[in-house]
Amino acid sequence: MPALANPVIVIPGVTATYLHDYYPLSPETVWSVLTRDFERAKLHPDDLRFESREPALMRHGQLYQIAYGELIEELRFNLTPTPDEPVPVFSFGYDWRQPLSVVEHQLAAFIDEVIARTRLLRHYARAGYGEDARVNLLGHSMGGLLIAGYVERFGAAGIGKVATLASPFQGSFEAMVKITTGTADLGGSVPSSREREAARVTPALYHLLPDFDTGMTAEAGLPESTFDADLWQPSIIDTVASYVAQHAVEPGNKTQQRQRAEQLFGAMLRAAANHRARLAGLELAEKGLAPEDWLCVVGVGAQTRVRMRVEKRYGKPYFRLSSDDRMDHWGKADADQRLTGDGTVHFRGAVPTFLPYESLVCVTPDDYGYWEIGDRVTTRIGGFHGILPNMDMLHRLVVRHFTGRGDPKRNTWGRPPPGIDKRDWTPPLTLSPK
Repeated sequence: MPALANPVIVIPGVTATYLHDYYPLSPETVWSVLTRDFERAKLHPDDLRFESREPALMRHGQLYQIAYGELIEELRFNLTPTPDEPVPVFSFGYDWRQPLSVVEHQLAAFIDEVIARTRLLRHYARAGYGEDARVNLLGHSMGGLLIAGYVERFGAAGIGKVATLASPFQGSFEAMVKITTGTADLGGSVPSSREREAARVTPALYHLLPDFDTGMTAEAGLPESTFDADLWQPSIIDTVASYVAQHAVEPGNKTQQRQRAEQLFGAMLRAAANHRARLAGLELAEKGLAPEDWLCVVGVGAQTRVRMRVEKRYGKPYFRLSSDDRMDHWGKADADQRLTGDGTVHFRGAVPTFLPYESLVCVTPDDYGYWEIGDRVTTRIGGFHGILPNMDMLHRLVVRHFTGRGDPKRNTWGRPPPGIDKRDWTPPLTLSPK
């Protein structure tokens, strides 16, 4: 009889959790696959914990089923040794607008709850689960940043193994585009002024800004860090100042509104920079995890923004957005194959500083199986990054990682990162090369 796997918690990416307003007696959906009420989702300039339109009582709800439903059901089925001994797989919905440092505490409480609930299952009690109770964590996109921040803050005493899928550990240029224009490959929708305003006052988006040393070009005299307010276009402050004028309890005059906007913008950038610095300083061994405990999957083989140029116009910063900055050099022997990504996250931005480079596992859109026609179509519409958790091959990889079981001759392959020969590749599981 195979040993029981740890219960699993699935943590979604940014914007992938429903938001509901519970102030009406019949709760109203504010954010879902079909509903995006930017006006009601925007946060208050006086207190970013709450909404600009009050009274309200916003709470998170379910995960986007189109992105995570198949993943969760497949894990429940494949991790379970017998039908009468289920392995629990929980989804962790959260308010993706808030700083990750806030959500980390919520995740800590949820981990404790999942452990307590699993102890109540007879087959886990008989297997001695209570003696060394742990959970496995699976994070997609920003969910991976949340896991890394949790481990850095709380340690890994209650964590068995971790798997992260397409997480921008060092950021994504698309976050800059989202904040600047209101639209990007972080979410599919046409540009709109209301979305642009909402993005600029959403603290979590700033956690996704890139800070790696390739692809970013700033004209002489401009800061190089995306966490420096002086790098950004003046229109950002203009929008936030207008937002303060509309929603602050005491907006003051125009000078005071601009000062408030600069303070608010700077505070969101500093919080994001502090979180990124925490991830950069993460040492897994000090927290109780080994590199082989962490499966890091990186999406490649899709046209992705790999460059961003900041110029001066009339003496002010200006983000130059060009389709020429989107590339895919994966598989091109005569080019830098790191100039690729999953459509949203540049390969370089997906490389964590706390794991050995040679342990990364790369997947491409071609890794969808023959029968996954629907996922191929959805990838073309919604992007590889967003739909990557639906990949059947990845489900098997995660199951193998979480259980240590699996036939290496089966089609549970992956690919080494650029520059690493297969002989030197050390993923945290046994793989058969494709």
